[in-house]
Amino acid sequence: MSITIDGQVKRLGLALSGGGFRAAAFHLGVFRKLEERKLLDKLDLITCVSGGSIAGAFLALNWGKAKTLDRLDEYLRTRSIAVSSVLGGVFDPFESRLDKLAESYDRHLFFHKTLGDLASGPRLYLNGTNLATGNMFSFVAGGGGKAEMGEWELGFVAAEKYPIARAVSASSAFPPVFPPLRLDQDVYPAASMDYITVTDGGVYDNLGVNPLFRRRNDLDYLLVSDGGKPFEFDRQPGESGTQVLTHSIGILMEQVRGLQFQRLKLWSQIEQAKPIWFSIDSHEGESQSGDAAFASAIGTNLKRLSDPEMKALTRHGGALLSHRLATYAGELP
Repeated sequence: MSITIDGQVKRLGLALSGGGFRAAAFHLGVFRKLEERKLLDKLDLITCVSGGSIAGAFLALNWGKAKTLDRLDEYLRTRSIAVSSVLGGVFDPFESRLDKLAESYDRHLFFHKTLGDLASGPRLYLNGTNLATGNMFSFVAGGGGKAEMGEWELGFVAAEKYPIARAVSASSAFPPVFPPLRLDQDVYPAASMDYITVTDGGVYDNLGVNPLFRRRNDLDYLLVSDGGKPFEFDRQPGESGTQVLTHSIGILMEQVRGLQFQRLKLWSQIEQAKPIWFSIDSHEGESQSGDAAFASAIGTNLKRLSDPEMKALTRHGGALLSHRLATYAGELP
């Protein structure tokens, strides 16, 4: 993959944030703009969290195939899986809500494919959060490397046969709506642990940027598409325990988000890699006035998106990417 600029080979990495179907549609706009600029097939690495994992895994599984982006567009317009997954899991004594979520992904997007089936695409990270250690837990495949899953502290194990749908469901298992994915010793033989549980990657890092910083990935451009929920001023903040907890989580996530952007800046100084990021609430670069406000107001759930929502999200994602590339990476074709 890669790209050659002034006779030098450059490697491109793309991080896709969480944010439900809204983020997936925003990222779809980014895919379309990259394809228009003939950069999509030059991506060397895609790292995803939550809603970003839905879009990233589907793109990687169908790498190079015609109509892939149109099929993802149709899926986001026609499928609502959150309600059916929750209710199905509640009333089914044999399967959890997470099982139902994975079944839905498998039925409409991944068709029983496993991590080993991602070999022909770029290196792909589907990121979750290990509740046992507090670390990012990744399902990794493609890019000419082996398929594996794990984290830096407990280690990685081979995972060629692990279902893509279950990896994506773990990455997008927003608590407390969905329970975490349980990995027992027979699946993930972590030393001194009988089992671990993996929940939504957004708990650890809703931007999913950490794999961009790994030296073994050796990236020159760090593209970050942030379709997550922006922090909003609340002129009448709640006082109940639940409201305070909700606000506190929002503040903590905003702090992590800000710190990750600072890490991108510092990494560029250390490694001479060029970071390029954009967030859904940005007005700078929007192609139509009001796109940022409208796109940011769409819910971050797993419900199908209306035609106006899809048009605004994909248009806005593509416009922000185009503006940032023109401003900070004009050397890219």
